[in-house]
Amino acid sequence: MAEEKRFLSAADVSQIMECSTSRAYSLIRQLNAEMTEKGFIVMAGKINAKYFYERIYDGKASV
Repeated sequence: MAEEKRFLSAADVSQIMECSTSRAYSLIRQLNAEMTEKGFIVMAGKINAKYFYERIYDGKASV
């Protein structure tokens, strides 16, 4: 991947987490709810890549 993605789709999350797509959507909904509570604008079905890696991998992208 030449350029890092700013937003991850459910397919991306599913591949990274090695889980089903439905579980990835559930995780995205949970993380988006957290971001909404903090006052961020979110997109349904996508998650900010930086926030994802901070919450899941303590900010370290292991690609």
